[in-house]
Amino acid sequence: MTRKTARWTAAYPAAVIVPAMAWMTTPAIAQQQAAVSDQALIGPGRTNYAQKCGHCHGPNMVTAGTVAPDLRTFPDDNARFVATVKQGKNNMPPWKDLLSDQEITELWAFVSSRRKP
Repeated sequence: MTRKTARWTAAYPAAVIVPAMAWMTTPAIAQQQAAVSDQALIGPGRTNYAQKCGHCHGPNMVTAGTVAPDLRTFPDDNARFVATVKQGKNNMPPWKDLLSDQEITELWAFVSSRRKP
């Protein structure tokens, strides 16, 4: 084997394996970062829920027989949640003028963290 071939043979696996391993671990890292980010949103979401949502949806999302739905069973659908909060639905008034996008994001983090399986 020539010296040039030996260098190419040693360099080729590194050139292929290192990027492949980085690509395979990227989703796991992204999921961990998203989980940490969601955790940081849950506390403010809990506070916003208690101040603005709990009177209809109940403390800890357990309604006391009101017409408001049990948010613990809300589908895992962020877009639907945001649209419902902003536009209102059935007996729920629209909150688009009262809640910022950040507050709605925090509410979603809290509600989705309490979801029943």
